[in-house]
Amino acid sequence: MPREKVVKIWDEREVVYPPKRWRYLWEKREKALKIMERLEQFDPQLYGSVARGDVRRDSDIDIFIPYKVPSYLIELALEGIVSRRKIVMATPWHLIKGVIEIDEETTVTFPLIEPTERELEFYKWGGAIDLWDVKTKQRVPGVNKKLILIVPTERGHIEREVVGRESEVAKILGVSIDIVTERIHVLTRRDAIGRTGTYLNEEVPDWMTFEEALKLIADRDPNVRRKVREAGGI
Repeated sequence: MPREKVVKIWDEREVVYPPKRWRYLWEKREKALKIMERLEQFDPQLYGSVARGDVRRDSDIDIFIPYKVPSYLIELALEGIVSRRKIVMATPWHLIKGVIEIDEETTVTFPLIEPTERELEFYKWGGAIDLWDVKTKQRVPGVNKKLILIVPTERGHIEREVVGRESEVAKILGVSIDIVTERIHVLTRRDAIGRTGTYLNEEVPDWMTFEEALKLIADRDPNVRRKVREAGGI
């Protein structure tokens, strides 16, 4: 089986994909497409490595809806394929999200409160494409968790260090310099002290809506309550 080829080009690396890596990408894209077609009315975005193209066999398929939608509409669109439902909040200052797990590698995420522009930029930072882009096999630049900018090429991708070229990365991704510096701070700190866990990661019972579950959480947790109020309510 051909191995992935890496070519050093000055301060960047070109990675040439072997056939199996292309196969992983298109198989995951096909799976994502079927789910995104169900969610077409909500402008779903595919983000992360499956949008950039630098997938591995165990890469997750992450789909995001970029605005607040009543959760029951999303669940109706995904009827029959929902395996688990959760409410997640990375830190007390981050977006509160509903997460629907389809299977071990596939999730659909949506905001339970109105997201800010900065919170939406997070997805562009990692690379995000829409349904049409998936259908036409587009790939986009984005940054991975190792703070490496992935720039797709016909043969694979080019890798560049993010630290030291923050303005260039912001321009390539079409995001603010603020999100670049924020993500560098977060990921550098994570490398130094390790993952500190997710602030909120709570399963939603089958008989309860996401909105009802969030209200119960907000009633007992002042940080969640503050974030909900700032965003204008549930």
